[in-house]
Amino acid sequence: MLSQEQTEALFKVLDESTTTLQAALSTSYLDAFVETGDNLLNGQVQVEDDRPDQKAVAQLTDLYQQADWQSFDSETVRRAVQLAMLKAIRVDEVQANHQLTPDTIAYIMGYLVTRLEKGKTHLSLLDLTVGTGNLLTAVISQLKAVVAGKIDAYGIDNDDTMLAIAQTSSDLQRIPVELVHQDALERLLVPASDLIVADLPIGYYPVDDNAVNFKTAAQKGHTYVHHLLLEQAMNQLTPGGIGVFLVPSQLFQSEQAQNLLKWLPNNAYLQGLLNLPSELFANANAQKAILILQKPGAGAKQVEQVMLGEFPSFKNQSAFQKFVAEIVQWEEQNLLTDRK
Repeated sequence: MLSQEQTEALFKVLDESTTTLQAALSTSYLDAFVETGDNLLNGQVQVEDDRPDQKAVAQLTDLYQQADWQSFDSETVRRAVQLAMLKAIRVDEVQANHQLTPDTIAYIMGYLVTRLEKGKTHLSLLDLTVGTGNLLTAVISQLKAVVAGKIDAYGIDNDDTMLAIAQTSSDLQRIPVELVHQDALERLLVPASDLIVADLPIGYYPVDDNAVNFKTAAQKGHTYVHHLLLEQAMNQLTPGGIGVFLVPSQLFQSEQAQNLLKWLPNNAYLQGLLNLPSELFANANAQKAILILQKPGAGAKQVEQVMLGEFPSFKNQSAFQKFVAEIVQWEEQNLLTDRK
């Protein structure tokens, strides 16, 4: 069976069993998905207080036998989980900050970091805003091909439903990830990391009493949460460590950008800012970019030529591949020399 066929077969099982449980347990699609994931991992349908009933248990048992998911590779499983999450967005009307990082973007971010971590014998990796885990597991799948030794992966989120989905997804993919339920702007309960990836939520951080502990905090009113998370990420990186973030394209043009620009020179090296193709976004205000920051120390230095630009349209494959090749060449000439 081809990988695409396996993905579709597993999605069919995940979706139909989730929909069956959703009706049987009178719950949301997301909660039913977590339940169906537990059933798959445990090899049996869990029944509590006679729910689901015998008819639903028989349906579920039959469904679970239709896809030999344990023989599928992690990427096939991840893509099937992603399809289920895309359905959940419609069914449960999931809010924007809880929606998963699109695969195209996850692959680009993963490709950028594989060049930087190639040949490492050990790597610690953190996603500060892990959500459903799609970005983190997509990056790990790519890193596994280039990191010779162990990858210690951590994910943080303050939403327990999102974390439960990330746990289910990583378990089904057989990717070990330590997930922590906490506010990512409190004192972190995970070790320092060599690499941080994050699709940063956009909006205001409501806890002003905590925001004042950060140099990027606004003088009055709430602070942009993505500014605070960038500062937190730099604090959490090991010396010379790299952060790759999905941020608004207008990051340095917003009304709170002044504090961020004041904090940046003494705390991080801005190594790259790459706008994603505008066609991916509903309007110019929603456009995102990939930001590459490096923590000072361990021989790291500010590159002479910051990588700035915009990815060509994904529809123009030759131009897109040429642009990616230029990024790789830039990484090898600038960032890799610092990290050897």
